[in-house]
Amino acid sequence: MLFAILCDDKAGGLDLRMSTRPEHVAFLTGLGATLKFAGPFLDGSQNPCGSMLVVEADSADAARAIAAEDPYAKAGLFEATEVRAWRWTINNPEAP
Repeated sequence: MLFAILCDDKAGGLDLRMSTRPEHVAFLTGLGATLKFAGPFLDGSQNPCGSMLVVEADSADAARAIAAEDPYAKAGLFEATEVRAWRWTINNPEAP
């Protein structure tokens, strides 16, 4: 099952985000096929201010465990994180 992980950065978190980014990217790369896609949300100045990841996991708890291991989460970057079940319907490269 797919899960969207939606994260909002804490105010003033840009420096923390940028200093932690190499570890975050390595973590995401290490997820392999579990990670379907990911990227930052942008504020009005086009600076990253949050993240969205879509992962394949057996349950919402398993997706939350993935989210908790993200170096951004461990560094305390996020104000809020939400995990929601998601169905990829349009433009899914794996759909028949």
